[in-house]
Amino acid sequence: MDFTPSEEQAAAQGLAARIFGDLSTHERLVAAGTGTDAGLWKELCTAGLPGAVEDIGLLGLVLLLEEQGRSTAQVPLAATCVYGLLAVAEHGTAEQRERLLPALRDGTAVATGAFPARGGVRAADGALYGAVPWVPWLRDATHVLVADADRALWIVEAGAPGVTAVPVETTAPWSAGRLGLDGVRGEPLGTGPGACAAVLAASRTAFAGLQAGVCAGSLVRAVQHTTTREQFGRPLSTNQGVLLRAADAHMDTEAIRVTAYEAAWRRDRRLDYEAQALAAAWWASEAGRRVVHAGQHLHGGTGADLDHPVHRHFLWGRQLDAYLGCGAELLEKLGLLIVSDRMEDTP
Repeated sequence: MDFTPSEEQAAAQGLAARIFGDLSTHERLVAAGTGTDAGLWKELCTAGLPGAVEDIGLLGLVLLLEEQGRSTAQVPLAATCVYGLLAVAEHGTAEQRERLLPALRDGTAVATGAFPARGGVRAADGALYGAVPWVPWLRDATHVLVADADRALWIVEAGAPGVTAVPVETTAPWSAGRLGLDGVRGEPLGTGPGACAAVLAASRTAFAGLQAGVCAGSLVRAVQHTTTREQFGRPLSTNQGVLLRAADAHMDTEAIRVTAYEAAWRRDRRLDYEAQALAAAWWASEAGRRVVHAGQHLHGGTGADLDHPVHRHFLWGRQLDAYLGCGAELLEKLGLLIVSDRMEDTP
């Protein structure tokens, strides 16, 4: 495996790093509150970054999301790309691609996803019923990708009759909402549970990449703090306990990154990657929680300040942990998948 970015992927990552670095500042994040930074989202779309994901693949998206995570930029990039652009491009009909993709590329449409693990939805005669307790970026979404109890995928317009979206505040400011469906007419996407499994694997990989960036940003802030803050006449970073804690956080961050890269790389080469996506999600959940706790702890009392930038990384890290699922749950899914694969290989 070679995770070296292509020329196109590297260029997109560099552009994303510049835009996020210039515009996702502490002051703008404070001004955005718990909502989306509409100006930043417009800038990303004007630069063509969401639309570029069709060409740079899931690995390219992971690279973009790493840059978003470093600055905890409040834009629906991950949701729109995995639940909208990539899902429609891979599983949609020619008519669906022609109709839906242009608006998703230029940002005038925003997608998100509601899956069985987040609530219960059933389909009856082409109509959808049920509720999902919280869906990320639902307050911004024009389209919602819904999976019913049979793991069939449906595209639902957020403004369609029977759809309700009640704002919900989550740990991180993800413009989330509670989704209600009462006889909503959905549009099928793909056929059978295979499409649902593919979208779920892509979303796990993408959000793991986002967590890698969140952790990297938290660690950078911790290093800057401990090398400039002095105690007893010397920098905090000279203490062995501080060095070991930072080193462990670095190794955890690299583990999240490389497992997300592997899953994305395999997907882009049309290889099976469901197990790798689960492994990436497990590292992002378990190790991600450790890293953001370490980042906050290494700031001492400053890390407990709700207005300090490192606290935002802590909130995002915990939100991603909750969204991806607890470690035990993910390990159970991975174990069942491995057993199932081995039983299929048994003559």
